[in-house]
Amino acid sequence: MHKPNKSKALFERARQILPGGVDSPVRAFQSVGGSPLFVRRAWGSTLEDVDGNRFIDYVMSWGPLIHGHAPAGLVRAVNAAARLGTSFGAPSALEVELGERVRTLVPSMERVRFVSSGTEAAMSAIRVARAFTGRDRIIKFEGCYHGHADAFLVKAGSGATTLGVPTSPGVPKAVAADTLLARYNDIASVEALCEEQGRSIAAIIVEPIAGNMGVVAPADGFLDALRTLATRHNILLIFDEVISGFRASAGGAQAIFGITPDLTCLGKIIGGGLPVGAYGGRADVMDLVAPAGPVYQAGTLSGNPVAMTAGLWALKRLTAGLYRDLSKRGAMLAAGFAEAARAARVPLQVNAFGSVMTPFFTTSPVRDYDSALTANTRAYATFFRAMLARGIYPPPSQFEAWFLSAAHTDRDVKKTVDAARAAMKAVARDM
Repeated sequence: MHKPNKSKALFERARQILPGGVDSPVRAFQSVGGSPLFVRRAWGSTLEDVDGNRFIDYVMSWGPLIHGHAPAGLVRAVNAAARLGTSFGAPSALEVELGERVRTLVPSMERVRFVSSGTEAAMSAIRVARAFTGRDRIIKFEGCYHGHADAFLVKAGSGATTLGVPTSPGVPKAVAADTLLARYNDIASVEALCEEQGRSIAAIIVEPIAGNMGVVAPADGFLDALRTLATRHNILLIFDEVISGFRASAGGAQAIFGITPDLTCLGKIIGGGLPVGAYGGRADVMDLVAPAGPVYQAGTLSGNPVAMTAGLWALKRLTAGLYRDLSKRGAMLAAGFAEAARAARVPLQVNAFGSVMTPFFTTSPVRDYDSALTANTRAYATFFRAMLARGIYPPPSQFEAWFLSAAHTDRDVKKTVDAARAAMKAVARDM
């Protein structure tokens, strides 16, 4: 049983200075109970909190750490880059090299602009799509999360669903009115919007593999149909691959499903654990971005040399063997959770795709936002606390993805499945 005494004290201090005691809402443990752990250090697949408790980590900084925490080669590369300067506010060769690497891996990104977060990437992609089409409205999908820009906080996933506030106060009604909602994996809902309002719609933005209402894979033909509809109505198709980019495969979800979006948003792995995002796509669209064109977007720390170095280190090590190992361990973990739930007679649906997965405590298959919301969040909270007590650090929300890394071993997975067997028994007692 872990003892979070120092973490509790730090949380009390944090609440006096940080809103809710955290700098990102899901970290606060509100949906799972208890106080958040304050982390002192991490290595490989392991987190250590300020009380000295150690955990096998399945949050992995919410996805970017595909090579694990603090790999020695990355740390050396970042240290060397930092010694030469942490930020120039001027171009460097590293931006060019990472941009070329991204384009090689994701050929649909003919032009790339680096930013500092996934939120900034999605916000900027929408702006350039509106400029290119001369239209204002966008289609997004219920439960998909594209950052916290105003246009996206309408039935958003991720922390917004966790906290039960999928539409945020402070979003102007006029902005929300330009965001049209469709249902993920329901192409008819998109067709209806395109038929009714197609001439006013600039873009369809979608997570090709949803990861922010929990993991939900696209139904057969869904992404193809989106591409067809977007082309028919002269709408730009934007893939938000902040999670799936370089995690689903080296070419992202678009490589797996054979779909070419007009624009793509990236983040997470592209920064190797440092704050980086990017958006890019067709040259004729991206050439509208300043200074090549009139669409303004800028960032003082965009393309800074330390982050570019980390991204290059991470992307150069995306091998076929890495993805095979991640998929194997992902399948082991998903099967282990399903078996543990059956043994305890706990209703569970495990959605998995390669190295990401979500166990949903529900009897119904989870294919969209509404079916995700059938999950028993109280059961997940019990499961979370039982896993934490056994040295496993899961996402502190039912509606988030679990992430594996190259640092996770078969032994880690076995220990996690063993912990899940005991945790499922605790869930069964609590139901």
